[in-house]
Amino acid sequence: MIAAEATRERELAALVADEAMLLDAGRFADWLALWDAEARYWVPLAGAAQADDERGQSLADEDRMLLELRVARLGHPRAHSLRPRVACQHVLQPSRVEHADEARATLVTPFVYVEVQGANELMLAGRARHRLVRTAGGWKIREKRVDLLGAARPLPAVQLFV
Repeated sequence: MIAAEATRERELAALVADEAMLLDAGRFADWLALWDAEARYWVPLAGAAQADDERGQSLADEDRMLLELRVARLGHPRAHSLRPRVACQHVLQPSRVEHADEARATLVTPFVYVEVQGANELMLAGRARHRLVRTAGGWKIREKRVDLLGAARPLPAVQLFV
């Protein structure tokens, strides 16, 4: 592997790790800045069994505007569902680069997600597929697809972002 490719792969993996760290720190505005204008955050109901082009039921299917609304809600003093305070922790395995060129990249990252609110703790596991695009401002997230293990089972409300 040539040095430029190795550097690019490290840069891409760092973006995925930075995304998780910003969520864990509750820095949602900074997290949103990592996203492209054509953003899509997608958690398909059927998990990995649901095809990329299938627009069936989803646990979440949000564009840039909906992500902005959700981030605004997270900071709103009347967001009573966030009381007591909600915190999360992402535990990531190393990202695998499926594709990378000068303009686009796709990475797959297995993860464990833990969300805590008061005495309640939710743990989810799965794989995240990040589709990244290079913009004038650097690499941005175009799409994040989250395939949860057991996605079709009944789940409690997830308050933050997996």
